Amino acid sequence: MGEWKEKPLCELVDIGSSKRIFYKEYVPVGVPFYRSKEVIEKHNGKAISTELHISIEKYDDIKKKFGVPVEGDMLLTSVGTLGIPYIVQKDEKFYFKDGNLTWFRNFNENLLNQFLYYWIISPVGKGELDMVSIGSTQPALTIIGLKSIDINLPPLPEQKAIASVLSSLDDKIDLLHRQNKTLEALAETLFRQWFVEEAQEDWEPVKIGDLVKTNMSSITKDATLKTIRYLDTGSLTEGRIEGFQEIDITDAPSRARRIVKHNDVLISTVRPNQKHYGIIKYPEEDIIVSTGFCVITCEKINPHIIYIFLTTEKMTEYLHSIAEGSTSTYPSLKPSDIERLEFKLPPKERLEAFSVFADNAWNKIEYNYIQIRTLEKLRDTLLPKMMSGEVRVEYEGVLQSERTGQ
Repeated sequence: MGEWKEKPLCELVDIGSSKRIFYKEYVPVGVPFYRSKEVIEKHNGKAISTELHISIEKYDDIKKKFGVPVEGDMLLTSVGTLGIPYIVQKDEKFYFKDGNLTWFRNFNENLLNQFLYYWIISPVGKGELDMVSIGSTQPALTIIGLKSIDINLPPLPEQKAIASVLSSLDDKIDLLHRQNKTLEALAETLFRQWFVEEAQEDWEPVKIGDLVKTNMSSITKDATLKTIRYLDTGSLTEGRIEGFQEIDITDAPSRARRIVKHNDVLISTVRPNQKHYGIIKYPEEDIIVSTGFCVITCEKINPHIIYIFLTTEKMTEYLHSIAEGSTSTYPSLKPSDIERLEFKLPPKERLEAFSVFADNAWNKIEYNYIQIRTLEKLRDTLLPKMMSGEVRVEYEGVLQSERTGQ
């Protein structure tokens, strides 16, 4: 297998930025315009939350004179949240903000863009970026600093083999996430059809508080409880848990109070429009969550029904609209706000049929999340070892398949 060689990054790829676009040049409809925020969302596979545009005429003029991002180019966040890469996909059409993002293009034959992508997010790459970043209150990566980096490269076939291993893991993770989104979307569609569009006048109106209990139990700093698994609102977004904090009870923040059990529903009471919600699937142990959550225990109804009811787009907007707050404080819900919400209770047969569908869907979703966590752990274990050369990837087979066209 070939030896790794250290080479200046600036000799392997052109490093630059965009032409300046002014605020007054934004238009309501046109070609998408990305800042660091949008590139981070693209990197994470999320939809763009804030849509900005420049005119088609402006884009075409820049494309003719200076060029625009094309398939295979890479953007790197360079102000604030540093070092988040994104590789431009086929048929993408957009422009981006100078200063916020650095543009890597015209990769030469010795550097694979995917290898650079994984190198940047590895501990090796992050360490190099940290060394060339400037500023303390607002850290930044400069073009000059990035050009000064040396990168230790394996031969191109080995780069391809490394990227293939890591990207196959990422592709599987992405597929599982998309399956989960599809399952939740199907459940929400069925809920809307059965419980909203086909609702009957004679269905009994009830309040959520008639069917659930909120914030049933809390902990104190009891000496008999040594450690807790803690979840705050920032670590739970749109049903996905980013990670628990294992905390000694004596070091736990004062807001670590709410006890959550299997099938409890969590709704953030602080800034409820930001979609910090989920349904807990950990039957083997209790979870402790921030007092920024309302913990909903469903005693008389399937929890997935309450979960979907509270997390539709319209309900999210409504909860935000009734949250208390002012210009100087965050809008905040009270548990009583949720308990007072009215719900037309369908017949028992329909509730049971939907419960069976939803239980099966969320069993699959949770199974997928278990697989996701396993694959992410494997990827995160392999990534630093591959990027440092500690783990080598056999690549002669890659070369053979390229020669034979297989």
